[in-house]
Amino acid sequence: MEVVIVPDAKSGGELVAEAMARLLRRKPDALLGVATGSTPLPVYEALAAHVHAGDVDVSRARIAQLDEYVGLPAEHPESYRSVLRREVLEPLGIGMDAFMGPDGTAQDVQGACEAYDRALAEAGGVDLQLLGIGTDGHIGFNEPCSSLVSRTRIKTLTEQTRVDNARFFDGDVDAVPHHVITQGIGTILEARHVVLLATGEAKADAVAASVEGAVAAMCPASALQLHPHATVVVDEGAASKLKLADYFRHTFASKPDWQGI
Repeated sequence: MEVVIVPDAKSGGELVAEAMARLLRRKPDALLGVATGSTPLPVYEALAAHVHAGDVDVSRARIAQLDEYVGLPAEHPESYRSVLRREVLEPLGIGMDAFMGPDGTAQDVQGACEAYDRALAEAGGVDLQLLGIGTDGHIGFNEPCSSLVSRTRIKTLTEQTRVDNARFFDGDVDAVPHHVITQGIGTILEARHVVLLATGEAKADAVAASVEGAVAAMCPASALQLHPHATVVVDEGAASKLKLADYFRHTFASKPDWQGI
């Protein structure tokens, strides 16, 4: 696991976007795994800037979804499919034909989960998966005590998560679905490169537990320690609880530019 400490969220977004750009220059049809939420927005903005400047061609790129609400129509403005269309696909100029996601409206939800796992494998696997992290160490919707080898599956949202997400549904918590489909930790770990981006002091404890703590189901993101190419990009706030912060700064500063992350 490589830990990179950056000054702020904008710097983190630019670093991750450059990694995506390098990947696409090397493999134009790369499959990028993307996440929703506010943390990855600087990544998408920086990558769009690369595209608009002509630095990278995304005409053959493919996009894969991390999770989705169960029972929410795909065209609903707050379905994660709709959110990603607004925040990722449209700014990059990528059509929905290059997008992959689970069917949250399927009658057979378990079948839809299994089908999405198969689809990812048949597409050649995710080349780079971008993740955020919750204050409790969750990745995707894999909450504490999730199996570290779990596959794409249905998960029940906590009441706190539904209350937190009510702001996207005009403050109506009853409108927030109770369930989601999420890639499991085992599914996430099959990506060739996993990049976790965390910003702000509120994430500091989770980052420290994930990076320097034991690998344990109580902190799902700690499973990234088992991945052969995992990169954790954190700003100063999110890095504030790391005991080895100075070492991480030194190792990254000593890397050759061509190596990237």
